[in-house]
Amino acid sequence: TGVVPFVALLLLQRRPVAGRALLVTGPGCPGHGHGLCRSTVQEQTRKQVTLLNTTAQDLFSLYLKCQGEPFSSESDKLCNPSGIFFPAFRVNRTSERKEVMVAMYKLFAFLNASLGNITRDQEELNPTAKELLDRLHNTTKTTRGLISNLTCLLCKNYNIFQVDVSYGESSKGKSAFKKKQQGCQVLRKYVQVIAQVARVLPHLSPP
Repeated sequence: TGVVPFVALLLLQRRPVAGRALLVTGPGCPGHGHGLCRSTVQEQTRKQVTLLNTTAQDLFSLYLKCQGEPFSSESDKLCNPSGIFFPAFRVNRTSERKEVMVAMYKLFAFLNASLGNITRDQEELNPTAKELLDRLHNTTKTTRGLISNLTCLLCKNYNIFQVDVSYGESSKGKSAFKKKQQGCQVLRKYVQVIAQVARVLPHLSPP
């Protein structure tokens, strides 16, 4: 455990770790004058969640296709995510906005690290799968943008500049089969959880 600088958090993709993510440097959150927030940040956050939700199932399906057998035909069994760690998203339409934002930050910090892990494995296992690699890179880019916007919203609205975060298990050193399986478990769970986020977000009351 420890304090993970926010910029380092975006780059932390290769090893499991639990810690306290420092969203901004310094003793607290900078004010509006520091240029942390854009005026469109809330709308942008909604659009990023919508984009991730509408593309998640396609990403998962393409991932399965590129792994070949037995993943293509036995995805229900092999990609069951019940045995993996994934941040809980135990909020709903009646939850406080602050609670939802913190839960989202934890989720997308985890997802960013997991996507880095999956992308690295696929670059090794399926280096010619251009469409899959492009989609993984694009999903990571959107996720990082979302983390940046959530950082802004947590600081600006709630003066929160530290969040406890957890990252999933690294696949380094595992067999090719285990790497493929871990990726499909994470992506399957991602499809389920991003749909929850998309359902909750439009119903949040203004801060």
